[in-house]
Amino acid sequence: MSTIEDRIRELGYNLPELAAPVAAYVPAVTSGNYVYTSGQLPFVKGELPARGKVSASGDPAYVSPEKAQELAALSLLNALAAVKSVIGDLDRVTRVVKVVGFVASEPNFTAQPTVINGASLLLGEIFDEAGQHARSAVGVPVLPLDSPVEIEIIVEYV
Repeated sequence: MSTIEDRIRELGYNLPELAAPVAAYVPAVTSGNYVYTSGQLPFVKGELPARGKVSASGDPAYVSPEKAQELAALSLLNALAAVKSVIGDLDRVTRVVKVVGFVASEPNFTAQPTVINGASLLLGEIFDEAGQHARSAVGVPVLPLDSPVEIEIIVEYV
């Protein structure tokens, strides 16, 4: 096991098996010393733990921002599994360069950055300084399979 995977377990998570693509793409590709992941949903054993739009309204028909933040962390773990699938060992990651997060939101919701913090903060805990990254957090009307969040990352590796 890698040091990074040990750290993930210390934080109370497990690196999941690589999530199967839901369409015609691959989970990750390398170019030079970079890995680019496809957008990753918060699958847990092939299932989405929640579906729908994110809202702070308190309406149980929506996903709460707090739950969506947890889903962003799960999406990030799936992105790390995609990285591992092409470089073999997460200890080879030298820097997280960029995170792009999408949040399926009800029209009045504007806290997409807070939701995507679920991924960003976990990256900092896993990789320390090498986990600091540039980021976009974008609100969208709907995501594949009615997922509340989707995360993609770019990492540099040796």
